[in-house]
Amino acid sequence: MDVELRHLRAFASVAHHRSFSRAAEELLITQPALSRTIAQLEGILSVRLLDRSSRHVEPTETGAEFLVHVERVLATLDQALAVARHRVTLRLGFSWLLPDPWAQRTVSRFEEDTGATVALIRTDDPLQALRRRTVDIAVVRGEHTVHLFDEPRVAVCSEHNELTRLGHLDWADVRFWPLVVNTVSGTTGPWSWPADRRPARIIETANYDEWLESVAADRGIGIVPEVARRRTQHPAVSFVPLTGAPPSPVRLVYFPDSQRTLVRRFLDASLRTGAGVTPS
Repeated sequence: MDVELRHLRAFASVAHHRSFSRAAEELLITQPALSRTIAQLEGILSVRLLDRSSRHVEPTETGAEFLVHVERVLATLDQALAVARHRVTLRLGFSWLLPDPWAQRTVSRFEEDTGATVALIRTDDPLQALRRRTVDIAVVRGEHTVHLFDEPRVAVCSEHNELTRLGHLDWADVRFWPLVVNTVSGTTGPWSWPADRRPARIIETANYDEWLESVAADRGIGIVPEVARRRTQHPAVSFVPLTGAPPSPVRLVYFPDSQRTLVRRFLDASLRTGAGVTPS
């Protein structure tokens, strides 16, 4: 067996912490696995690198000298990786209004952790963009792959619509209003209700801008995730609280063979960010 990078990182971590348990926590592996890795390294080199006792762990004289060179090698490797990663871009597709503050926190955390950059690519159909390989990973709202969190829904209507005077709308009563639907990237449509409870009149649009202008023109009302209330500036529309509505799930979807390592790192950053974010 040859000396591998995992051997060097394991040894450097144990030597730095003077503890197998703390090094295992840092490396995200079990303590027995770490002990086996160190034993493999010492076996390959045929030399004892660490003095172990029940109270402490210390590098041997040879281990201390070896550590100097290991740290130099690891530092050089990290510099090389940083140079390469700064030239790597992950393409994040989205159809409209990236969730906040999740998107900003996730992109920032990912870029800080990896050194790579995120290109934000707006597309009407993120799933089609994935199939065409024009994005590597996409934020979607609906039933797809990796669940991040749920967004509450609100109703939106023209400022001239009588709904503004009611003060709120119940989910069960949406069927009595004409409903404007974004058929490509919308989160709410006839499919959101059982067949016998669907709105009687549907006005179809093909993207978010067409949907918004149709609502503003009072062709019907719309239903959107609450993020739209915070992020949409339009003088001719009003947002109305919606009671009894199921939340709108926010998910990430990707192909396993696309930028595999970067996608996994972005998923990790996304889930850590999403776990602590409740859209308000």
